[in-house]
Amino acid sequence: MSIEINGLKLSLDESQESLLGLAAKELKLDISEISDFKILKESVDARRSEVKLVYKVSVSCKNESNVLKRSKSKNAVLKELEVHKLMFGEKPLIHRPVVVGSGPAGLFCALRLAEQGYKPLLLERGQDVRTRSKKIGKFWETGELDPDTNVQFGEGGAGTFSDGKLTTRIKDHRCGYILETFVSHGAPPEIEYSSKPHIGTDILIDVVERIRNKIVELGGEVQFGKKVTDIVSTDGKLSAVVVNESESIPAEVAVFAIGHSARDTYEMLYSRGFEMTQKPFAVGVRVEHKQSMIDQNQYGSYSQHPKLKSAEYKLTHKVSNGRSCYSFCMCPGGTVVAASSEEGHLVVNGMSEHARDKENANSAIVVSVSPEDFNSDHPLAGMEFQRSIEKSAFELTGGSYKAPVQLLGDFLKDMVSTSIGHIVPSCPRGYEFKNLRDCLPDFVTESIAESMKAFDRKIKGFGHDDVVLTGVETRTSAPVRIARDSDGASTDISGVYPCGEGAGYAGGIVSAGVDGVKVAESIMSVYSRGADSE
Repeated sequence: MSIEINGLKLSLDESQESLLGLAAKELKLDISEISDFKILKESVDARRSEVKLVYKVSVSCKNESNVLKRSKSKNAVLKELEVHKLMFGEKPLIHRPVVVGSGPAGLFCALRLAEQGYKPLLLERGQDVRTRSKKIGKFWETGELDPDTNVQFGEGGAGTFSDGKLTTRIKDHRCGYILETFVSHGAPPEIEYSSKPHIGTDILIDVVERIRNKIVELGGEVQFGKKVTDIVSTDGKLSAVVVNESESIPAEVAVFAIGHSARDTYEMLYSRGFEMTQKPFAVGVRVEHKQSMIDQNQYGSYSQHPKLKSAEYKLTHKVSNGRSCYSFCMCPGGTVVAASSEEGHLVVNGMSEHARDKENANSAIVVSVSPEDFNSDHPLAGMEFQRSIEKSAFELTGGSYKAPVQLLGDFLKDMVSTSIGHIVPSCPRGYEFKNLRDCLPDFVTESIAESMKAFDRKIKGFGHDDVVLTGVETRTSAPVRIARDSDGASTDISGVYPCGEGAGYAGGIVSAGVDGVKVAESIMSVYSRGADSE
């Protein structure tokens, strides 16, 4: 049991050490009476002339119920310690469980299984995170794309070469496990209490590698360059997964945490009779501003204060055509990166390192897309919709994987830009001036044009003529959902567990990790330990 206190405020010049005294004062206690103290959440209040840091803390002391009553604090509540007990089944597991994909869903699923003695086999189509980093760098420099090791595929998943944002809207006790695991493997401790936690690509590379090493240390195995190309079932039950067209690995349990870009795997699963349904997502462009402008709008005269991190924003607009347009995956002090995973298709994403100290801010400005836009009832029609846009963008710039770029002022005038303004495009693969209307549907470009004007009314300068638009952003979420039951198991083939963002059940690093843990716990509730690890 503990006491949680909300709304403790510090000026930017006060130390976090002052919080203990503020908590004691709120509860009418002497500091020496507090046996345990923890920061649960830190946020920035920039609504008034003086910017302040606002905290939620947890306090332990003797006779907590009586202390709370005596203090009469309106900001404090008593919290019971939640205990979540794992359940273990008795069904024999002849072969070790297989986890397909080492993004957050697969990585945390494998880790949870390994922690409980199930010795999973983790298969990743791409390479380890270090090799992956080198291959991505080569692609950005030369345009030589490896379809299996890139920004989308490889150890750590797509989030590793993004911003490493850990914000989530889900309320699940497993979120704490995800954050604690990241911290214990080298992530900054403040991610456990920051209101907008992030790790950054530079740190995530080390963290992901350490989590993999922990899985191995606990008896699991991780194999790279192993793309699952087929599955084998007998009487409706999984019996093996096929790797790289020819290698058969026996398994009665396989978790498919494939990520939202594994289009060939979607096609394979569909051909094997897995039920899939179309799912809405969003498409659009990346937009770049000076980070200093975003900071100034958010913090005013405090924008250069060392305690304030690069400012973020979240914008939404209901377009006159009935669609939603909104900012997505905002990367403060980051870069726009070439993120293709299929040859002949161009897509971009945003990335930040932990310091978020680059000159530009970027985010996706995307427009809602529904199954009605796909002009087909086929379950994979949304995937083909994405492909068509990416193919058009690739062809627009002559097949070099250089990104099509347009200044906002020229975009609004429907004309090709000829020079940059005060914002320099950051895409490391390079760019070419093109008209983005030539590779995006009309309803998308018209929605963006209207919304950028609306956003400028919320953030002064957001709609400046020099703002850089880079195409195209299409991988906001999975275009399909793979059917599963309430326990996370496939409704089509027993022993298969569709998992994470790629299966349509998560949206971001934390929620994908949580789904991976939930699937692991579901497997453990059915099967006993003791699988053959050979």
